[in-house]
Amino acid sequence: MHAIDFAGRAVVITGGTRGIGAGIARAFLDAGADVLVCGRSDPGGAVLAAGGRSALRTRADVRDPAQAHRLIREAADSFGRVDVVVSNAGGSPYAEAATASPRFHARIIELNLIAPLHVAQSANAVMQDQAGGGSIIMIGSVSGVRPSPGTAAYGAAKAGLHQLATSLAVEWAPKVRVNSVVAGPVATEAGAAGHYGDAAAQAAVGATVPAGRMATPEDVAGACLFLASPLASYVSGAALLVHGGGERPAYLAAAQRPV
Repeated sequence: MHAIDFAGRAVVITGGTRGIGAGIARAFLDAGADVLVCGRSDPGGAVLAAGGRSALRTRADVRDPAQAHRLIREAADSFGRVDVVVSNAGGSPYAEAATASPRFHARIIELNLIAPLHVAQSANAVMQDQAGGGSIIMIGSVSGVRPSPGTAAYGAAKAGLHQLATSLAVEWAPKVRVNSVVAGPVATEAGAAGHYGDAAAQAAVGATVPAGRMATPEDVAGACLFLASPLASYVSGAALLVHGGGERPAYLAAAQRPV
């Protein structure tokens, strides 16, 4: 049995078919939860836990309020309740702010900020009416708490996401807790394919982190398990830093100062 027991609990994870989302789904499955994951395209293969349990899969573009509502309704109908929602779907390709189109910027903000709000609204409607309430977790990014050159709209959206979590935590208390995870660079198959480059580039990125490596999906998943568990029953409106200690300030290197 997992150290934190989620048996009998129902969990929804957006963008849960691969990368960070799939890692979060596996962690909740291993902890005994019933899990529904969604992706914008064909959900593809099964998300399996170590014990062989698998998540239910569905297709949903959570930028569409109707599809976000259907996602939560599907989980409630399948499991009888919705205890935890993890808004993980998001991301952005590299694009310089000076030349990116207005439509590009709008779509990035829609995916990374407005879509989680759609999902949270529908989840809250279910959680407020059930015994025990629920927990909503927003997967944010260090891009929302420091400059994000090349992904400016993404960074702005993630900054807004952290603020959104604090506001919803106040509005929906005490039955629903809302928190965010401020994730640092995470090594995933998507990262290997493009955003962080090849293995050598990822190692170089990891060397900038005090922990000496990039995060793994399992690192982010552990934070989600904590925030969704009774161990965090008094934690709401928090932004949990999962970034390996952050980034070494550039001025230290310029001044040739050891850490």
